Amino acid sequence: MNITFALALNEEGVFERRHFGDTDKFAIYKFGDGELTFIEEWPNTFKDMDEVQEHGSKKKGNAIISFLKEKGVSVLVSKQFGRNIKMVNQHFVPVIIAEDEPEQVLSILHKKVNWFKDELKNRETDYMLFHIKNGILKMHVKK
Repeated sequence: MNITFALALNEEGVFERRHFGDTDKFAIYKFGDGELTFIEEWPNTFKDMDEVQEHGSKKKGNAIISFLKEKGVSVLVSKQFGRNIKMVNQHFVPVIIAEDEPEQVLSILHKKVNWFKDELKNRETDYMLFHIKNGILKMHVKK
């Protein structure tokens, strides 16, 4: 099973404590044949969309969801998610990480890839939220 990950990174290419939708860019990695491979990077052109009227805008959330679904992404990785997590987990497996450096995170994702495979195989929506710090915690998103 191939899995495509979207990592929420700032301009310097590291994770930063801000919501997934507020990140500067998305780094896309694909897991296949036992390897995680960098595919490409996309600027987050939706970052400031509709934020003047409403923080955590559903319009912005839907635009990011549509964009990433079009690109075949199935797992989102960030330091945090906002209130649109309730929309996000209907389409993607959300993962919260503690580390700043993508190399560290990619190593962890590679080691834990079977958790994500299992989640994608056994659910079509309403994915669990994974929180990776010293171990891995899997929990329901509160509605």
